[in-house]
Amino acid sequence: MQTFHTLDELRAQIGQVLGVSDWLTIEQDRIDGFAAASEDRQWIHVDPARAATGPFGSTIAHGYLTLSLLAHFSWNQFELPGAAMAVNYGLNKVRFPAPVPAGSRLRATGTLDDVRELAGGWTELTITQTVEIEGSTKPACVAETLTRVLWS
Repeated sequence: MQTFHTLDELRAQIGQVLGVSDWLTIEQDRIDGFAAASEDRQWIHVDPARAATGPFGSTIAHGYLTLSLLAHFSWNQFELPGAAMAVNYGLNKVRFPAPVPAGSRLRATGTLDDVRELAGGWTELTITQTVEIEGSTKPACVAETLTRVLWS
């Protein structure tokens, strides 16, 4: 895991990979929990018997479940010990090129696209997160994220 102590260290990484997260297994329990929290109980997510005969051959994770894991993945990629806090500011682009079957393992690679200084000690980071499915040639998710960092 890379550590960036200063804004200059971070700025020097524009266009480079910030880090690769650890693998995370997406079990059916996690999918069911997300279905309950999001009220999205479509059968392709929560009915293993029916999903086994569906287009994906098993239940699949919600795209938004995969997207919601980006915070977890990013904090496993790099550290900013000089930051007082970091907050999600939003997304520019999101795509879900491949489904995530229950039991799959995911990890994400973060590439720093831009660093923009803002007023009040804030900095905005634009990072492309590519979520890989172990053994798949297509990613589960590619998202351009915006993170605002307040430096101590």
